[in-house]
Amino acid sequence: MGAALPAAASAHDLQRVKSVEEGIAAFIHEFQALRRDLHQHPELSFQEHRTSAIVAERLASWGYEVTTGIAGTGLVGTLRRGQGTKTLGIRADMDALPITEATGLPYASQNAGVMHACGHDGHTTVLLAAARFLAESGRFDGTLNLIFQPAEENGGGAHRMIGEGLFERFPCDAVFGLHNWPCVGAGHFGCVTGPAMASVDQITITVRGKGGHGAAPHETVDPVVASAHIITALQTVVSRNVDPLDMGVVTVGSIHGGNAPNVVPESVELKLTARAFKPEVREVLKERIPAIARAQAESFGATADVLYRPGYPAVLNHEAETELARSVAIDTFGAARVDAGFRPRTASEDFAFMLLKRPGSYVFVGNGDGASLHSPYYDFNDAILAPSATYWVRLAERFLA
Repeated sequence: MGAALPAAASAHDLQRVKSVEEGIAAFIHEFQALRRDLHQHPELSFQEHRTSAIVAERLASWGYEVTTGIAGTGLVGTLRRGQGTKTLGIRADMDALPITEATGLPYASQNAGVMHACGHDGHTTVLLAAARFLAESGRFDGTLNLIFQPAEENGGGAHRMIGEGLFERFPCDAVFGLHNWPCVGAGHFGCVTGPAMASVDQITITVRGKGGHGAAPHETVDPVVASAHIITALQTVVSRNVDPLDMGVVTVGSIHGGNAPNVVPESVELKLTARAFKPEVREVLKERIPAIARAQAESFGATADVLYRPGYPAVLNHEAETELARSVAIDTFGAARVDAGFRPRTASEDFAFMLLKRPGSYVFVGNGDGASLHSPYYDFNDAILAPSATYWVRLAERFLA
């Protein structure tokens, strides 16, 4: 079902915005400390045991019915009010990345080689801050399901939670998620109808030839030369097979073959990422990349084995729910804080799986100036904790009015 579009904010609504902002501001310092604690103790996908335990303890203390063990470390906090039959899901991700932190911050990661370089520590904290306010002072009529998901970065935690009956056990008329975005004004919001983030697939191409002495290349079948031509030819997939008005990305991020300058190796391995907004473009990439690799290899007397690993689908925001999300942001913060021209991102997100099952929208909030996502210098901006939590409260109250 689609969410009904709300009317413009009234004077009463604006007063409610002020009371929510003031209420969250009164305790937000506690959540800044929590966010930094989570940042110090990052956990990889499906290993979020400490984080999950903290979330479960907090939610239970505020009166939520907590269900743990979904997709291993995932959990849902449920809060019911009144006699309303509407149900809402809000999701936050909890996992970190296998990156060595280089920020030098006093609360930098204490887990070697693991870092919250994408802001999931912030996303979890934001939803917890909203959860506390909603439990203590929220005004809604219906059922609120707060979904704390493991393994967004590596493992498709959303897909696994769905497979374990997430939406059957915790019905949601709509589901929403949020991600911070660096180099967008701190506390500014972006809402995108339709494709908001790209699909992602990973491809490994193994080019096999005949090795030999580098001084006698005529006696070999050189997989390095074949690979070079494959890489060049792959640049035509998007430029010549994809509609110019659509988006496609084919990137060769890794190439490895041989260990000595005077030896032609037996094989070369290429690793690629392919991205698209539209499913039909994704299919074009899936067809053309292997075909080009094999044909180019064969033209040099070599062979190419292609392993195509489907990843996350594109994040496709639903129209009515996105209009609701945009309206809540405008009514809460003013039109100047909502970027009317916010563009889709070519990164990927497994929240896409949830949007294939339920209507909803994935919202962006600016993290301000600073390092990019997945950088060893990245840090979530604590200044956006309060506005982001305020946003979740206002969206929950509006949807479950």
